[in-house]
Amino acid sequence: MSNLHDKKILFVGGKGGVGKSTTSAAFALALADSGHSTLIVSTDPAHNLGDIFHKKVRHEKTKLAENLWGIEVDPERESKRYIEGVKDNLQGLVKSRMVEEVHRQIDMASASPGADEAALFDRLISIILEESGDFDKIIFDTAPTGHTIRLLTLPELMSVWIDGMLERRQKINDNYTQLLNDGEPVEDPIYEILQKRKNKFAAVREIILDGRQTGFLFVLNPERLPILETEQAIRQLDKYHLHVRTLVVNKVLPEHADGTFLAKRRKQELNYLKQIEKTFPKQKLIKVPLFEEDVSDMEKLQVFADYIQQNLKEESEL
Repeated sequence: MSNLHDKKILFVGGKGGVGKSTTSAAFALALADSGHSTLIVSTDPAHNLGDIFHKKVRHEKTKLAENLWGIEVDPERESKRYIEGVKDNLQGLVKSRMVEEVHRQIDMASASPGADEAALFDRLISIILEESGDFDKIIFDTAPTGHTIRLLTLPELMSVWIDGMLERRQKINDNYTQLLNDGEPVEDPIYEILQKRKNKFAAVREIILDGRQTGFLFVLNPERLPILETEQAIRQLDKYHLHVRTLVVNKVLPEHADGTFLAKRRKQELNYLKQIEKTFPKQKLIKVPLFEEDVSDMEKLQVFADYIQQNLKEESEL
């Protein structure tokens, strides 16, 4: 198993409120500090990148620090762009009198469950295929757990769906060739569009499943619900051959924290830490202490990044 610092692409997931975005930002900053050209991409609709780095981050690359750039993907914008792309693909393939009705059907479909995820994944595909040559590392700060699972399992599900569409389309074309086209193969632009989509999905699926270049990291706190949710998420992703090898246990009470209240809290926390070690024996655990202040500026983020940097260094020396 290759170490986390060797990965080119890293997906960071976790329950809402566990410090996932801050952890993603700290990892990205640590990699950038090491001299790696790094891109951090937020796919979480409740974007935090701009707040963390105190910069306006948009849907195009924005420089955040030395060797570090960021993108905040806007699901609504991507959904509109995706739908317009579908309409453009059908331009000239549908009779003029049917265009208005077809567009109406497409607009209705855009409001269906899963449409935003499909549009978001389309953008994710573009980033992986188009930006990989310009960056040493790409980190995806994903939305809370359920959304992450849907996003990461889309390549498998969409590939099956497109295979079915291609098979049906091929049968129609074969019948048309035999009955109406004197045995000459028929040109089918829709089939070609579907084939291109399939090839893109296949290329990204291969990258995501390649453990040598892609890693999955989940963030959790030493508390009951994050432990349960993380365990369930890892089990679900395993079914799709997406294996989470590293966990960041965030906000662990430091030893110097004193007082009766914290002593009682630490006693409970120790039980949860033991549960984490028992529940996740196959995962590397990176424990990050609860800092005295919120990670509210670059100076504090740098402290977090330095802590991550030390863990990555120790990992590389093993």
